Amino acid sequence: MKLNEKAFKPLDDYEKQLIEDLENDQFQPIQNEKKEMKRYQSYFKAMPKKDKRISIRVAQQDLLEIQKKATDSGIPYQTLVSAILHQYAKGNINVGV
Repeated sequence: MKLNEKAFKPLDDYEKQLIEDLENDQFQPIQNEKKEMKRYQSYFKAMPKKDKRISIRVAQQDLLEIQKKATDSGIPYQTLVSAILHQYAKGNINVGV
């Protein structure tokens, strides 16, 4: 399977390798696809729903530091903030306030 290079430009070596493997038919079909799909759907359903939005004011420097840490971790900064709030809510981290 040859991909249209104009429609998709690989971002890094990992993606280039994925494209090469795809073009060389290196991927194998999933055994028991329906069973595997149900398994992963059950994982998704067990995840907590993020159904509330909040707005907060933070110091610009704090936000820049959070964004840098998120970038270093390869995740969006909102995901990092949400994870920190979740860990605090569960009692896994404490803040000396």
